[in-house]
Amino acid sequence: MKIKSVIRNAEIINENQQFFGDIAIEDSEISEIKKGSITGTFDHEYDATGLIAIPGMIDDQVHFREPGLTRKANIYSESRAAVAGGITSFMEMPNTVPNTVTQDLLEEKYAIANKNSIANYSFFMGANNENLQEVLKTNPSNVCGIKVFMGSSTGNMLVDNKQTLSQIFKNSSLLIATHCEDEQTIRKNTAIFKEKYGENIPFEMHPIIRSEEACYLSSSLAVDLAKKYETRLHVLHISTAKELELFNNNQPIRNKKITAECCIHHLWFNDSKYLDKKSLIKWNPAVKSENDRKALIKAINENIIDVIATDHAPHSFEEKNNSYLSAPSGGPLVQHALLTLLELEKTNQMNLKQIVKKTSHDVAECFKIEKRGYLRTGYFADIALLDRNTNTKVEKENILYKCGWSPFEGTKFTSTINSTFINGLRVYHKGEFDKNNTGMRLTFNK
Repeated sequence: MKIKSVIRNAEIINENQQFFGDIAIEDSEISEIKKGSITGTFDHEYDATGLIAIPGMIDDQVHFREPGLTRKANIYSESRAAVAGGITSFMEMPNTVPNTVTQDLLEEKYAIANKNSIANYSFFMGANNENLQEVLKTNPSNVCGIKVFMGSSTGNMLVDNKQTLSQIFKNSSLLIATHCEDEQTIRKNTAIFKEKYGENIPFEMHPIIRSEEACYLSSSLAVDLAKKYETRLHVLHISTAKELELFNNNQPIRNKKITAECCIHHLWFNDSKYLDKKSLIKWNPAVKSENDRKALIKAINENIIDVIATDHAPHSFEEKNNSYLSAPSGGPLVQHALLTLLELEKTNQMNLKQIVKKTSHDVAECFKIEKRGYLRTGYFADIALLDRNTNTKVEKENILYKCGWSPFEGTKFTSTINSTFINGLRVYHKGEFDKNNTGMRLTFNK
């Protein structure tokens, strides 16, 4: 017997439209969307008066640390935080321990998520200098893509062999997602500052060490390889204005062979914040200038950047509370990503329809995800309800990450995530979770 639910009186924002109406759900899928009221008998009715309904965010870049690094995070804890932030699906990176560089290790992660993930999930297959044959075995219908670190990474994940890079780009039929920073440039810059400061390099030197030049050299190499071999390339976490010249907005995203992503922290912070936040905003690539931040937002609004993500990468506070060379890069972001974007909308830096496009619609198009990313009849009912009239103050006691800290601690956002529906089930509502519900493995129409 089908379970029927309805979300009533919501302000619906979807596919560049905005209207008040109802969303009906049968089991896991949307059965009807209508301006005004939907009639019928329902098992569950949810009043969304005063709330905005959008398709849940699909985060194409997270590090949930399982297996091997579960002292920092795990799939259950971080998917829980993501759902509280209105994220309904995630794609997780391969630099866990062991690195996800074989098909067996990849499927082990899927097995963990099948048991423990609240949100829908996919995992990237990792490439290194030795595993090309394993990479080429990856199933495009149920794996989001191949991850290539063209810059420093955890473990044996750096692909710095040019012949290997060429073979990956030449032979992969899957989307290749790249972390682009030139390793030689970074090592040279690090040596210069280490000679000057020793171990105590000021954190504000981070965007100079991991410089615009380091980013552009690597990003341009990836783009050149993709053009040469007609590879489907997705360049992750663009952080500089200069890199934007590598991309264009002259066609719909579904037709693009080369796409670009940027992340929440590069849209919110700038290099003036290192003096206060120090290691808490140390990411790779680095947070850079205000000019870069503004250029990224402009590129989102002009469809040069295709996807907004988090690069959620938690470390313990004890690990982060170290000198520059010892403090790891990365920080937790999934719980507050949408709230950050809503704040940017409130200050007229971007609009809500474009936020929905870049966090849901275009992520689904970029990865060719089946039946997700839109509020459409027959699509899975992955929905976030936003309350623009209730504040959210980020405090230690309401941070859900296993690491227990946030770079936004002390920030007062002017919106809150009221509820999150995943596959038709309300799994989060006003701080409470339905612990019986789990996500589904994403599938792809490739």
